[in-house]
Parts: sequence; structure tokens; C-alpha cells
Amino acid sequence: MSFLGVFLFDMSTTKIILTEEGLNTLKSEYSELTTARRKEVAQKIKEAVALGDLSENAEYDAARDEQAEIEGRIVELGDILKRAEVSKNQSGIVNVGSKVKVKLEADEYEFHLVGGPEADPSLGKISHESPIGQALLGAKVGDKVTVTTPAGQVHYVIITIS
Repeated sequence: MSFLGVFLFDMSTTKIILTEEGLNTLKSEYSELTTARRKEVAQKIKEAVALGDLSENAEYDAARDEQAEIEGRIVELGDILKRAEVSKNQSGIVNVGSKVKVKLEADEYEFHLVGGPEADPSLGKISHESPIGQALLGAKVGDKVTVTTPAGQVHYVIITIS
């Protein structure tokens, strides 16, 4: 077996922790891609082929590129869903799925700890694998957690966990 084969095998056994909401979102996206989107792009390719000469057919090239993107995402989602494990909430302790309000000096922030594939920092959804997420995991209300950032260490105090 090649080195790449060993690497892929090892990665396929690693669990991916998600929230129930995140798992459902990914399942919906997978379903949409494997049903409606595949059919749509197949129809685009069929129509582009009907236009004739494929060597200079921009519509055909665009449809094939779109098909490759969709198929790549389907493979990625299939792998995530195969390895997905829903986080089990533990009351009073920060874990994947927790919404945590923290205080940093005079400012307060709220983070929703989620699995890596569902992270979206612009919405306050941070991965449990991120530096902040790792620091928060297992903490309780009143705990002070330290996060190492490029600008130095930041100290958050946990205000609430829900």
C-alpha cells in the first residue's frame, strides 16, 4: 500500500464531532446535491453537447466544471457523514453544541462551539478544534481560560453556558 493509501485509511477512521443541527444541515446539503443538483448539471451538459463542437464550447466547459465541484462536495460530505458523531451534551460543562458567553476585560462575546465542518466565525460558530474552542472545552461557569493568539495570550472568563 502506498503512503497516500495509508494516510487516507487512517483519516477515514477518525470521528468528526458535530452538533445535531450541523449533522442535519450536512445531510440536507448531501440530499440536495445527490438529487436535484446532479440532475440540473446533467441537463446543462446535455444541452451544451447539443450545441455541437465541444472543443470551443464554453457552456460545456462550465457545466463540466460545475459537475466536478458538485461531485467533489458529494464525496466530501459522504465522508463527513460516514464518520460523523453527534456530541453528547454534559450539563454545566462546555462541549460541542454549547453556547458560551465569555468576558474579556469590559467586553462580552458569545460563541457557539460546533464541529469543524459547521464552523462559521462570522455567525459566532467556532470549531471545537480552534484555539478558542480547545481552550473552552471542559470549562465551567466562572473558569478563566487562556487562548494563545498571534497577538499574545487572551484570558476569557466563562459567564454562562447553555
